[in-house]
Amino acid sequence: MNKPEVIKNTVEFVQKTLADAEGGHDWFHIQRVYNNAKLIAEGENANRFIVKLGALLHDIADYKFHNGDESKGPKMASEFLGIQEVPEEEKNHVIKIIENVSFKGGNEKQSFHSIELKIVQDADRLDALGAIGIARTFNYGGFKGRALYDPGIKPNLNMTKEEYKASAAPTINHFYEKLLLLKDLMNTETGREIAEERHRFMENYLQQFYNEWDGLT
Repeated sequence: MNKPEVIKNTVEFVQKTLADAEGGHDWFHIQRVYNNAKLIAEGENANRFIVKLGALLHDIADYKFHNGDESKGPKMASEFLGIQEVPEEEKNHVIKIIENVSFKGGNEKQSFHSIELKIVQDADRLDALGAIGIARTFNYGGFKGRALYDPGIKPNLNMTKEEYKASAAPTINHFYEKLLLLKDLMNTETGREIAEERHRFMENYLQQFYNEWDGLT
């Protein structure tokens, strides 16, 4: 197995597969997560090959765009990695990363743990924070036809995974139900440092949003 060739083939596979994906979950999202993961991995004792594959394939078939089917992504990735002749142990590790990387409401216990998963998870969560995170959140809300904000609909901070997946709440609620929680869920020191700055940016944005909503500025 030629690892650089496998990574090159994986990039091409993901680019082709996500060519028509929603703007917040497209190739450019994958590319940012990939770059974040490589940056975080520099400070960790991790298998860089697994980190790279996990980052590249983590959203190959996001359940949000496949009728809630959480098995499609792992299956697609497994088939692809099999064709690439990635050894079974490494292939299975990547699949476990794909199965466990998502937030899914934050109340579900992870069944798998590894430093490689922690790195990819932090890299993915960073892309849900800051300016990019805000843009992705509103892009997805528009894609789903959701309201921007409704003061009468309060955020639900105790959703089950099923409730989280089925939620159609206004987009602003998502900040409280996920985005603002991520800073304290980061796994690595590098991830935490980057998340702190992006978290503050979102808090400032929300204050400005409410000021404008109420006609105060």
